[in-house]
Amino acid sequence: MTVTSTVTSDGSELTIVIKGRFDFSAHQDFRSSYETLPAKPDRFIIDMSDTAYLDSSALGMLLLLRDYAGGDAADISIINASSDVKRILSISNFEQLFTIQ
Repeated sequence: MTVTSTVTSDGSELTIVIKGRFDFSAHQDFRSSYETLPAKPDRFIIDMSDTAYLDSSALGMLLLLRDYAGGDAADISIINASSDVKRILSISNFEQLFTIQ
């Protein structure tokens, strides 16, 4: 599991890329990817193109990010998820909380 992140030059958008299994072992890296920034971005993108699996702790981490980003007003997109990952997100009703592309 690897978590990497990049911020746009103006700091308005953060992209977090998750590779491998997204589970509790990613907790610290995932939180650090957004909590250690000098300013909070307006938009967050979670790229799951290489995410093989996610569990309930990963769903919890996504909810923590949503709270950090502003709750209902948060602009968070989950992109490039596999059909298996999308199914887990759908069963959990995350399409009501996040934009899933």
